[in-house]
Amino acid sequence: MAKLNIKLVKSLNGRIAKHKATAEALGLRKIGDTTVQPDNAATRGKIAHIGYLIQVTEEQ
Repeated sequence: MAKLNIKLVKSLNGRIAKHKATAEALGLRKIGDTTVQPDNAATRGKIAHIGYLIQVTEEQ
C-alpha cells in the first residue's frame, strides 16, 4: 500500500476548530511537523478538508 508524507506548512492559529482537530488527528501540531499516513479514503478525506494548510508528497 502506498504511503503519503504530510507536512504542516501553515499555522493552526485562528483556524476553524474542525480544521485544527483534523490536523491533530493526522498528528500535526505545529509548523514543520510531518507524518506518514496510508493512502486510503479516510486519509484523502482529511487531506481534502485541510488541504490549504498542508503539503502532501508520495513516499517511494
